[in-house]
Amino acid sequence: MLLVSAVALIDRDGRVLLAQRPEGKPMAGLWEFPGGKIEPGETPETALIRELDEELGINTAASCLAPLSFASHSYGASDNRAAFHLLMMLYVCRRWQGRPKPIEGGALKWVRPQQLRDYPMPDADIPLIAALQDLL
Repeated sequence: MLLVSAVALIDRDGRVLLAQRPEGKPMAGLWEFPGGKIEPGETPETALIRELDEELGINTAASCLAPLSFASHSYGASDNRAAFHLLMMLYVCRRWQGRPKPIEGGALKWVRPQQLRDYPMPDADIPLIAALQDLL
């Protein structure tokens, strides 16, 4: 099982940040909530704080991360990866330091909650949209 923490960064206008998976990575070109794998010894919050620094160049604190929902999804094997089950915890964050930038490539886009379904996303991210739309 792959444990992942992700975040819905919400700006002052109520928009959500989506990150596009860069070329060369599995599911390249799809849009997702930023985040990543939880490494051994990390809590979901510390993993997310590390990932936000590495991927977006922003800093936040555990006290700024509010748990919202989770997704559980089995991915089948593909050309470049084995089958796996993903458990993703989604947090909401409205306070951080710095301006998000796509450090690992790909693109970033601020999206209105009602337009989230207009962006092709990995299967695990899709069920989280409804919880986010209900919140916002």
